[in-house]
Amino acid sequence: MPLVVLCGRPRSGKSRRAAELREALGGPERQVHVVAEAEGGRAALRAEVERRLSRRDVVIVDAGNELRSIRYELYCAARQAGTARCLLHCAGGPGGPDEPPFEAPDPRNRWDRPLFTVHGEEPLPLAAIRAALFESAPPPPHRATRTQPLQSSSFLHQLDRVTQEVLAAVMAAQRSGAQPGEVVRVPGVAEGLVLNRPVSMAELSRLRRQFISYTKMQPSDENLPQLASMFLQYLSRSIQ
Repeated sequence: MPLVVLCGRPRSGKSRRAAELREALGGPERQVHVVAEAEGGRAALRAEVERRLSRRDVVIVDAGNELRSIRYELYCAARQAGTARCLLHCAGGPGGPDEPPFEAPDPRNRWDRPLFTVHGEEPLPLAAIRAALFESAPPPPHRATRTQPLQSSSFLHQLDRVTQEVLAAVMAAQRSGAQPGEVVRVPGVAEGLVLNRPVSMAELSRLRRQFISYTKMQPSDENLPQLASMFLQYLSRSIQ
């Protein structure tokens, strides 16, 4: 059954909204599971979401959704399970220099829609959320299960090349003496990667394979300019 992904800055009310949704969407015909932060980081969070997704129950994710790359992974998980989903953005939060980066959802991105935004104490748009979850048509099958259009081969080639370049830049920085806390730069990418510990090539290669398996579920040329940034964000969240 459907997936609801909550996102917002710290102290924006996500957990309170998750509790409201759990009360509103649950009932005799279905259970509602709230997935919060899990030990093991991003991979463990996705595994728990995938384990909970079913044809009957609702899954609410109230954890680690500040970055668009995480929301994209959850979008892929929902499509793979053949279930509807929506994104609830809890706007606001006090903000501060020490809080983690937050990338606001953009409804132009397919992984950020359908998008509902709530501010402060305003009521949840429950009727619209229920319609998105329970009345929408099932998503089409993954392109990975169908004959791929020609552009997907180009996309996968770019995905392989870009992720290799990111790994090469990270390993080169470590060989050059980059210290924990320093920003690793990738040529041509504005975003950097801060490593809190040394990372082996074996671990980076494993994370690269995971990222490729998630991303190639939906090969799309519109993602090409963002591949390096998305991979850097994935590494940042996965390397604890």
